[in-house]
Amino acid sequence: MADMSPLFRRKGPAPQDRLVTLIGKPGCHLCDDAQLVIEKVCAELGVPWEKRDITEDARLHDQYWEQIPVVLVDGEQHTFWRVDEKRLRRELTGG
Repeated sequence: MADMSPLFRRKGPAPQDRLVTLIGKPGCHLCDDAQLVIEKVCAELGVPWEKRDITEDARLHDQYWEQIPVVLVDGEQHTFWRVDEKRLRRELTGG
């Protein structure tokens, strides 16, 4: 990619400067599945991630309770219900 013209390079933060947030709740099997994907992709790319529980945050509960698990990238909703590993990786790498 170093030989690629700057016109064709994607601009944006490096993966390690991103933040992935998993919004879910205890006992949610889809949340557990999402966490496995997030852990894998973030570990491979060196991306920090955090987990938020809708049962402990009324605002998150009101906003997302029908969509959990919800994945945010840099505070913006990336997906909900199912996390696609390839799509998350593309989002984090700009590729």
